[in-house]
Amino acid sequence: MVKTDKIIILGGGSAGWMTAATMIKMYPKKDITLIESPDTPIIGVGESTLGQINSWLSLLDIKDEDFMPHTDASYKLSIRFEDFYQKNDKGFHYPFGFPIEDNLSWGKQNWFIKKHLNKKISNSDYANFISTNMALVNNNTIFKNEDNELLGFDFKNDTAYHFDAIKFGAWLRDHYCIPRGVKHIVEDIKTIKTNKNGIVSLNKHKADLYFDCTGFKSVLMNKIGAKFKDYSDLLPNNKAWATRVPYKDKKKQLKPYTNCTAIENGWVWNIPNWERMGTGYVYSDKYVTDKTALKEFKNHLDSKGHDYSKSDFKNIKMRVGRFDDIFYKNVCSIGLSAGFIEPLESNGLLSVHEFLIYFLNVLERHDGITQYDKDCFNEKCSKLFDKFTDFVAEHYAFSERDDTKYWQDISNRNFLKLAKSGAILENMTVRYDMIQNNDWFNSISGEHYITTGMNFYSKTNHNIQDRGFNLDNILIENGYRDNLVKEWNNIAKSKTTLLQFLKKHIHKKK
Repeated sequence: MVKTDKIIILGGGSAGWMTAATMIKMYPKKDITLIESPDTPIIGVGESTLGQINSWLSLLDIKDEDFMPHTDASYKLSIRFEDFYQKNDKGFHYPFGFPIEDNLSWGKQNWFIKKHLNKKISNSDYANFISTNMALVNNNTIFKNEDNELLGFDFKNDTAYHFDAIKFGAWLRDHYCIPRGVKHIVEDIKTIKTNKNGIVSLNKHKADLYFDCTGFKSVLMNKIGAKFKDYSDLLPNNKAWATRVPYKDKKKQLKPYTNCTAIENGWVWNIPNWERMGTGYVYSDKYVTDKTALKEFKNHLDSKGHDYSKSDFKNIKMRVGRFDDIFYKNVCSIGLSAGFIEPLESNGLLSVHEFLIYFLNVLERHDGITQYDKDCFNEKCSKLFDKFTDFVAEHYAFSERDDTKYWQDISNRNFLKLAKSGAILENMTVRYDMIQNNDWFNSISGEHYITTGMNFYSKTNHNIQDRGFNLDNILIENGYRDNLVKEWNNIAKSKTTLLQFLKKHIHKKK
């Protein structure tokens, strides 16, 4: 049994300080210490989050106005994917929030019939058809919608964030954790003592429970012999070049979404923060050298008109996969230390706040944490990680690009054979049947945006006819919906731009 009265977190950065913040908020009487090296650089290069972070922020009573002014933050309503399906495919969006299926007798299915009857309609129209968020995205506006003027848009839950991850960790440290009693030690750990139960001490520092937040190094997990599950065969990328570039026209370039553009040997992210844009090229060094990848990245930046003459470029080696047991012996790994998929779909911080919330359930036990508790925690974390791994993998599996060796090899990958994890394999096979029948009944999942955007859905006549659709009624409903979409856009067009909104509510002094 693992006691929890005294806790040491090794490693700072966003993962370490999010862990410290969670523990001190929920268990203020515990002895909590964070130790970080004065010389170890933090990987954080800017962060794009998902809506689930709102539950964690609410749990900690952290408001937007508290952290956003200090972290170069902006709001995010969607993720856009460009050139993943085909080169020059004009892109598609995955907006946050629930689809609006009111007045549609067959819900999302109505759009597929619309497409069946008019092949010229772009697949990008799907998101516009069922998401009010897209009206805001398309007009680059945002508002709190306190009177539900824009049907279904929930400002609190349907927005995520773009922010500087290093500044976010520093804000948690200085404004949340230390004021509440977290002890902060800046020190290199040179001696790690272990026994059969795990970690005994770090230098002279002892605890009952240790959190490993040391990034890809996974210092404590490796020290106690935890086994790592490599997913590099399933996911193609293992390196990234990252930098920041200034705005040229902030009003236009400060957009409420993360943009992801596939290029020769991977893809480029663009994250519009408040002061500047974070951008990076995720690629595979099996197909391109670091030097050539940097050249491809700069060529892409040139094509978008970015000025990187004063930018510093950071090269990052990514370890793709996860530990078999996220919580092993008396060590729980959080963040990159536990595992990493790749930056696609903005999952960098997802595992951090979700694993921490799962961990709080484990700490409900008063006398300590048993092996059963750890096993349940590990199972839940592994399922979340593996399902998201499958979700990311489908962005490659559905691609039809073949313009380089990189994309040709991806199109020939046996994704089902490479999906060694049972959860990943099960998701892939079950989803294929669902997609072929357009059976997207779960409105919480956003997977239908990806599959539709990647042109992966049933297009057969019998699929429509066998379901007994009344085409006359659906044509009337779809005509009504098209007019409603115009109304949504008119409402969104009348609201303040994202830039104006941030100046009024968040960055008041800037």
